[in-house]
Amino acid sequence: MTIDTELSVGQVAKRCGINISAIHFYEQKGLISSWRNQGNQRRYSRDVIRRISLIKAAQQLGISLDEIGSAFASLPNGRTATKQDWASLSLMWKDTLTQRINQLQKLKDSLEGCIGCGCLSMNHCPLYNPEDVLAAQGPGPVLLNKKT
Repeated sequence: MTIDTELSVGQVAKRCGINISAIHFYEQKGLISSWRNQGNQRRYSRDVIRRISLIKAAQQLGISLDEIGSAFASLPNGRTATKQDWASLSLMWKDTLTQRINQLQKLKDSLEGCIGCGCLSMNHCPLYNPEDVLAAQGPGPVLLNKKT
């Protein structure tokens, strides 16, 4: 049995369990690449399957496509990540993920406080901001963005 080294966009989509449009989107973002054959059809190398798998895994961890793109750009010669590369990339993202987890925990605790009181009172809710009085403290959800 011969393993094709060139894959069509349909073969990649089927193998990775994603839509063809997602493959085109990843390519537009520079996360994967293809070339055109003589019939002007896109062709992908087999390593694109691993790249897409890494993209999907990273996205499930909450890593943005921009962050994934930066990580891929750090790989020598734009090669596909190896197991060792993934270990390094995951360490890079660990701090970011820890910060996100802490922010979500703080939000969860705030919501439990509101829901726990049973009244959802706008006078006591830590998320309420009448007449934008918190604008002086900075942009965005300043109560949620405070470092603890």
